[in-house]
Amino acid sequence: MTLQVPTQAPGSTTAARPDDALASPDHWIERARQVATTLAADAVERDRANQTPHAEVRLLKESGLVTLLGPVEHGGAGQDWTTALRVVRAVSAGDGSIGQLLGYHYLWAWAARLVGTPEQIVAVEEQATREQWFFGGAVNPRDADLSIRIEGDDLVYFGEKSFSTGGRVSDVTVLEGVIEGTDQHAFAIVPTDQAGIRFKGDWDSLGQRLTESGGVVIDGVRVPRAAAAGYAVVDGVWSFQPRVYNTLNVPLIQLIFANIYLGIAEGALATAATYTRERTRAWPYSHDLKARATDEFYVLEAYGDLRSKLWAAEALAERAAGLIEEINAHADSVTAAERGEAAVVIAAAKQVAIDVGLGIGTRIFGVTGARATASTVGLDIFWRNIRTHSLHDPVAHKRAEVGRYALLGEIPEPTWYT
Repeated sequence: MTLQVPTQAPGSTTAARPDDALASPDHWIERARQVATTLAADAVERDRANQTPHAEVRLLKESGLVTLLGPVEHGGAGQDWTTALRVVRAVSAGDGSIGQLLGYHYLWAWAARLVGTPEQIVAVEEQATREQWFFGGAVNPRDADLSIRIEGDDLVYFGEKSFSTGGRVSDVTVLEGVIEGTDQHAFAIVPTDQAGIRFKGDWDSLGQRLTESGGVVIDGVRVPRAAAAGYAVVDGVWSFQPRVYNTLNVPLIQLIFANIYLGIAEGALATAATYTRERTRAWPYSHDLKARATDEFYVLEAYGDLRSKLWAAEALAERAAGLIEEINAHADSVTAAERGEAAVVIAAAKQVAIDVGLGIGTRIFGVTGARATASTVGLDIFWRNIRTHSLHDPVAHKRAEVGRYALLGEIPEPTWYT
């Protein structure tokens, strides 16, 4: 992470609303729902077109959601992670791809808090909030780390990542790599629009099609060594100063995942319910004839079952968010046990969100009917989006993490996926 970024990031805007700093969490949730309504109106058409979502990111900026976590004194909303996760859930109900972009943005915008020095945190958050940076990241841990060469007072990044969510719609990109000849990792925030970053434009998956998650080539991206996140000169030695809070990036992103899935599931259930009320016909070949599909017992039972499961999954995600808030309240002194217990609850929330989301994405067809499979209806988008992103890392490992905790009292060791 470096502070060497554009004075005005490409595509950014400084049009902060004067009332944003005074808005309540409920206000932001409602604003996110309004954004979701706008996105949902043509989500299917935009998914089919698979075009880079520049307009969608502008909508996020204009709504003020991009600076939700930013300091109030610099034009941000100063909200907490509980609100941010609810916002991600709300936006994902309208368009899962844009919900993912926003969720990843929140994580990378928080990266300075996670690994930066106090001075870096202040500097990054001020400029990112004031200029409404939209963050992307090229930190896919399944690929080889980027290589970092030290040249004088600079770090120079080289390498390639097969996934880089945010890609071409971001103002700044978070890079991570290993310094050559060492095992030291270093993060950097760099301007996205530069010759050393080349996006392949090869993202064409089953779902989450508008996330710009394709590959990227990093070729000679240069940042000042003095600004590498979390590094400081101590007793004459330039080195990273670790703390447990540095490892919270993985639990946070996993909880973001869970809320993306829950939001998509909410959108699926709401869309299906509207279709059932307005277009699904009662079954005429029954001993218990009904005038409307909404009077059918099996329809009522299915919606009741799906809604109950979704409420339960949301409650677990809220519990996990509460643990994140407790950790954020004392970031400098958080213990490995606190971090591990939060990671376990988040693992549980994620696996339940996947199960419930995929279940809803499949079962809605049984309560909407054969005609609801028409391509123009677009009910397939919800299942496709959850199915695609939920393969990010095997859910079986999340179940096992919870199992080890339940059976053996073990908490997961921090890795790039736990």
